[in-house]
Amino acid sequence: MVLEIAILHVKPELDSTFVSSFKQASAIISSMKGYVKHELQRCLERDNQYALLVWWETLDDHVVGFRTSAEYQEWKKLLHHYYEPFPVVEHYENIDLI
Repeated sequence: MVLEIAILHVKPELDSTFVSSFKQASAIISSMKGYVKHELQRCLERDNQYALLVWWETLDDHVVGFRTSAEYQEWKKLLHHYYEPFPVVEHYENIDLI
């Protein structure tokens, strides 16, 4: 499993509508092949900052399957205008410590 992490800096003037748009976009991402689950966390120390965590079965499910899909274009329309600067998206894999 792969964890996608993005820190989202939402434009202050758009923060009041961001979560409702994100809820709408959640239906898109959750329908994608390889999607496992996702969370949106609001930062307590910084206004208008969120952490997006998305678990995928494989890296390709996100980078190829989702990002090259028609559904991604809809996701992009709903959300990308909220961000300044545009988020850096990174992927992580679990390290078994036991």
